[in-house]
Amino acid sequence: MTPDRLAAWREALQEARFRGVLTVKAGDKSVTYRSDAELAAAIAAVEVELAQTSGRRRPRFLATTAAKGL
Repeated sequence: MTPDRLAAWREALQEARFRGVLTVKAGDKSVTYRSDAELAAAIAAVEVELAQTSGRRRPRFLATTAAKGL
């Protein structure tokens, strides 16, 4: 799959997720996901594939939190 098509599919997935819709249609493809978690996993998979096809590494984020427990 070309980087342009992957980017278009990622945009469609993200737009559907932000709208709260589980059915995504991009071009002639239509996919219905069972949950938001499954949709998020699809977005992550497309981002990995897009990074690999464009020669970039996927950015990694590390978030830490701390609380005093008061």
